[in-house]
Amino acid sequence: MPSETCHCIVLRQASRKVSSYYDEALAPLGVNIGQFSLLRNIRRLEPVSLTELAGKVELDRSTVGRNTKVLERMGLVTIGHGEDQREAMLTLTDRGHDLLRQGAPLWDGVQEDIEDRLGPEKTKQLLELLKEL
Repeated sequence: MPSETCHCIVLRQASRKVSSYYDEALAPLGVNIGQFSLLRNIRRLEPVSLTELAGKVELDRSTVGRNTKVLERMGLVTIGHGEDQREAMLTLTDRGHDLLRQGAPLWDGVQEDIEDRLGPEKTKQLLELLKEL
């Protein structure tokens, strides 16, 4: 099977390309799209347990744990304990909230660039098709 007809290869290539657009836009803030996305999810759910966050972002708990440790070292997230002392609870620091405020227009700009590139109809089709997966 040619690589240009393999759904997995084409989707992975597109994902890497799109991620690079966001990474480039967010670079001045010192974060990548994966980190920015985690911060946004933490903000939406905070305080949020590591287990709940992992379920929300559809990653395994150990991966989310490692990634949030990096965000903690960057001063963007606080990792505390919930009622059950064994469960890590995540909240954003003031610096984390500030970074999200600064990053929002950068993220919006990439969204607009992609939509401009595809046009409204293809953007709508793309979203519908991806939701089907």
